Amino acid sequence: MSVSMDGLKNAFKGFDPNDMDINSAGNWPVGIKAIVYLLLFSAIIGAGIYFLILDKHKSVEREIVKERELKQQFESKAFQVANLAALRKQMADVEGRFAELLKQLPTDKEVPGLLEDITAIGKSAGLDIDTIALQAERKAQFYVELPISIQVRGTYHQMGEFVSGVAAIKRIVTLHDYSLKPSGSGQLTMNISAKTYRYDDTK
Repeated sequence: MSVSMDGLKNAFKGFDPNDMDINSAGNWPVGIKAIVYLLLFSAIIGAGIYFLILDKHKSVEREIVKERELKQQFESKAFQVANLAALRKQMADVEGRFAELLKQLPTDKEVPGLLEDITAIGKSAGLDIDTIALQAERKAQFYVELPISIQVRGTYHQMGEFVSGVAAIKRIVTLHDYSLKPSGSGQLTMNISAKTYRYDDTK
């Protein structure tokens, strides 16, 4: 034990902590050099372990986020598959309703007949027909708008009967921008725009 103590004393012989100078590290006692080397080695190993663990931790976090995203995608796909039959039925219903609506849109050949129907409704209501004329077509994104300019004369109740009759036509016809003004003898003149629509199959 005394030999070990003597050796330890010799390792630190002549060392004064107050006189430590990095520039003279080569002259430090062997014991101090060993301690410094051990501390540096420990610091390097510790830093390496820290950065290695930090990198692994970030990698694990990325994998966790990716797992959540994949889980959400899986749940979404599973929901779509589970509801595929219902979605197909819904699509078939939509296509069926669309086909029914198309049947209510007049073709080019049916437009003159539609004008005749509007004229007949006006006469049946007791109105005097001044004008029922098809205007220039207006193209929209998926359909063609067919405006019809109408001018009739009659009583207020006759006007109401005419409007109700046009609204009841099986074909889709909408009424817009009407104006009423007296025309004498207790009658009114009504200007109104009717619009029907044709599917634009050229898209």
